[in-house]
Amino acid sequence: MSPRPASTAYASGAAPTQDAYAPLSSSSDKLRFEDSPLSPNASSRTAWVDPASLSNYGDVSKISGNVTPHMKQLILNTFMAYGAGDESCFGHAVAKSVKFIDMSISKCKEKHGRMNATTVAEVDVTKGMLNGAGMLHGGCVAFLIDNTPLVALGLVQNVNGVGVTQAMNILFHSPAPGGSCLRIISTSVAMGGRIMSARCEIIEKQTGRIVASAYLNKMQPSMAKL
Repeated sequence: MSPRPASTAYASGAAPTQDAYAPLSSSSDKLRFEDSPLSPNASSRTAWVDPASLSNYGDVSKISGNVTPHMKQLILNTFMAYGAGDESCFGHAVAKSVKFIDMSISKCKEKHGRMNATTVAEVDVTKGMLNGAGMLHGGCVAFLIDNTPLVALGLVQNVNGVGVTQAMNILFHSPAPGGSCLRIISTSVAMGGRIMSARCEIIEKQTGRIVASAYLNKMQPSMAKL
């Protein structure tokens, strides 16, 4: 396993400690979602599926962090299924170019042992991501921020962490020109019964400048409305 990125990548705090974390239900390699919209038995609809049933994508051996390889694979699979979709989906090419480099889970002392999930990903700014001024488009920033670590924390806790976006507050700090390499650092804030929240920072890797920061709220969907 490759070494973790240095904690200096975390503009708002230190990197999480490296304890080994596996799913709470360790008796089986397959996650159970009986009480989640992800369960195939929850409805005849196919909007949500068990992550364990998705096709494998990517090479998790290149991803550092204390999440188990099995969990890393499920996170990648879920990201591609819901974040990228098929070739006709919006942002497919951008999502496919995102490379996760770290996935970690840690217990937060200030939250009395509740778990936090942090993911670090990188993406190169290509021509299709630019606005008319030759800078990273704000809509593309929102698309990148929408893929948060809530999936990672949800999979570890055996709940649906995909959700649907309820609110997103983005601050744009500086432009990112074409050719820039962006580091996307996402950290879960809370995961309740229905409402989940996370924060995200996008940093230009070469200079360390913050391109954008955001706070994101998601909620569990009602299958009757999907």
